[in-house]
Amino acid sequence: MPTLRLRLAALAGALLAARLARRFWPAPGGTAPSDTTRSPSAFPYGLTAALLLASAVIALAAVGWRSWQSQAQAAAVAKALTRGDPSRAPALITKYGCGGCHTIPGAPGADGKVAGPLGGMRARVYVGGVARHDADTLIRWIVAPQSISPRSAMPVTGISEGEARDVAAFLYTR
Repeated sequence: MPTLRLRLAALAGALLAARLARRFWPAPGGTAPSDTTRSPSAFPYGLTAALLLASAVIALAAVGWRSWQSQAQAAAVAKALTRGDPSRAPALITKYGCGGCHTIPGAPGADGKVAGPLGGMRARVYVGGVARHDADTLIRWIVAPQSISPRSAMPVTGISEGEARDVAAFLYTR
């Protein structure tokens, strides 16, 4: 379901386009209904502008819909792979200080430069550069990185497995 903001933008654009079209569409007598001083030959330019505006609004709504649909699909896949809830992760990322070391797209304040950025995790081949990547390995890495790589600089933060599932789901949506 598209967001309320997207629906309101589409509605506002459609109303604006309809208003512009009405303003420049000629009345049966040949004049524009809201401006009787205009020449009848001027209306096609206004109508063209209104139609272009309406087309742009429809195109933007379609792009917004596709973006929303893509995000919804990514969240569904992430939930299925990790059995976690990505919506809970931003608070957990802040709570456990992940953003102090990592840059994490979509996590407020997560702009660390100490460790690697965590965007595009679902497409990566390795976790921590040492273990073959799958959801369970990523979750294990988040909970106890030294269990996978004893010399890892990543600290044990005290995050639970359930919380790590939420964080992993979030990373899979980015």
